[in-house]
Amino acid sequence: MIKLRRLQEKDAENMLEWMHDPENQKGFQRDMMSMTLENAKNFCIEASSEEYCKQNRDLHLAIIDETDEYFGTISLKNINMEYHSAEMAISVRKKARGQGVAKRAVGLLLQKCFGEMGLHRVYLTVLSDNIVAIRFYEKCGFTYEGELRDHLFIRGNYISWKLYGMLEDEYSESIFSEMKC
Repeated sequence: MIKLRRLQEKDAENMLEWMHDPENQKGFQRDMMSMTLENAKNFCIEASSEEYCKQNRDLHLAIIDETDEYFGTISLKNINMEYHSAEMAISVRKKARGQGVAKRAVGLLLQKCFGEMGLHRVYLTVLSDNIVAIRFYEKCGFTYEGELRDHLFIRGNYISWKLYGMLEDEYSESIFSEMKC
């Protein structure tokens, strides 16, 4: 059983695992390889506070199992209650891949977005060369909305940025509407 909870300082060590994973790094805009345990701990402490969420309009949640083992982080960024929208991001540890953990976490987050928070739209951006993530988002029911060509300059190359979204009524028709996460 996968659950979501606020990040805690104890998550930092396992968080570094996905941050320092070269395979994951290919999908990031920022260089996460330079993150230290201290950086991760500080982020977990800061991101778990209500004040941080209000000021930054971000919500970062730990993906955990019934034993409270940390498997990854799923986030809502740029939460805009005026427009009823937010940006989603997710990253999981190697041991969680291929287990359905990310899919269940997305289902739980979307349940929160469209059920509890009253959002109308959840969107995400993905590097155009991140084929694994693109396939995952499409399987989850996100709709391709467009691409910003050569939008980012990362690791010496221009990379396009794809935009995906899900609307409230699409969620109610998605694989998640009846999913028991």
